[in-house]
Amino acid sequence: MTIKKGSEYGRLARLPLGSPVASSDAQLRSVVCGARSEFRLPITVGLLGGDLCRTLGGSGDASRLQTPEALTVPVDLPIAVIDGSEYPFVAHLLIGRPFAKDFAAVMNAQWLGPLDLGPRSHPGDGLVDVTTGSLPWAQRRLARRRAHSGTHLPHPALEHRRSSHEHFIFSAPVPVQVDSVLHLTATEIVIRVEPDAFFVVV
Repeated sequence: MTIKKGSEYGRLARLPLGSPVASSDAQLRSVVCGARSEFRLPITVGLLGGDLCRTLGGSGDASRLQTPEALTVPVDLPIAVIDGSEYPFVAHLLIGRPFAKDFAAVMNAQWLGPLDLGPRSHPGDGLVDVTTGSLPWAQRRLARRRAHSGTHLPHPALEHRRSSHEHFIFSAPVPVQVDSVLHLTATEIVIRVEPDAFFVVV
């Protein structure tokens, strides 16, 4: 059930025996995409590392997953249709370079490496957190420094929104990173969100 403002998120429940465990966003994406292609969603995955794990307050302690203190949460699965082909992602999709021309950060997690590019994002609310905009070179450097603490927003030259659908069209191919593991180029990207597509235990 998609999280509502002010309501509790997740429940205390240990990882079911035999469930897969992922140590990174890339591994989690692989597990979830495999299950989706076989029509086995929703599945439950233990998560020990990566930007989504950090967002959820995960400790990286594998033994915790089998205790009653483990937290089980539903997670949305954004789907990016990039030039006609589907690419699900669990944590983030980055278009261009941060704060440069054609930049967009589409966040399901709060973090992209050391950068807090989705300070208002929530992986279980049915929305993605989107920041777009281009800054002059000097301001770009400052924004990147401030992004380590999420204080790059608000900014008059950056647009921030949270939505369940996005559509980007570019005049020339732009670089795209999917969960920091797939590196593509694109001229058109359509994004939708599949709410509560899988469960994560941290």
